[in-house]
Amino acid sequence: MADENLTGNAGDGPEQPAGGREEIYYEGTPALRGSLGHFFFCAVLAAGAIIGTWLLRSYGWYLPVLGLLSAAVTIVVPVLFVRSERYRVTSYRIDYERGVFSKDIDTLELWHVEDIKFHQSLLDRLLDIGQITVISHDDTTPELVLHAIPQPRPVFDAMKQRIITVKRQRGVIKVDAG
Repeated sequence: MADENLTGNAGDGPEQPAGGREEIYYEGTPALRGSLGHFFFCAVLAAGAIIGTWLLRSYGWYLPVLGLLSAAVTIVVPVLFVRSERYRVTSYRIDYERGVFSKDIDTLELWHVEDIKFHQSLLDRLLDIGQITVISHDDTTPELVLHAIPQPRPVFDAMKQRIITVKRQRGVIKVDAG
């Protein structure tokens, strides 16, 4: 099972006419490799819990068991939070879903987008992930950051082209105050 789904046909790119079918550019969760720093920190905490409770085992048999349980929770919780986010980038909108026990979904229509930014650090380039920041005129989501997107450059390029196309189709023009 893949985390991401990148689609697109050569003749059916982001320039499709209004009323065309909605094309999915990316759908999935942030890549776990994007949170390596958090996971390393949690692994150190888990190791500390195991070692600490093992050293205190003379105070009771239950302390090593508590140490193992706390280590497991320390490792599982960050993975659970990363997997609780989901992005769906299509030719008309971006859906951002999050939540562990309850779900919230924000939808950002592409014609509301004012600017789009791409960032990829050296480590991100080595891990083939990146961050796409979407700045919009949407009241509920003025800035949406898509973290740890696998193979981010094709998604960014498709979004950039599609934003221009959708704005043209809707007749949205930019007016500078001055």
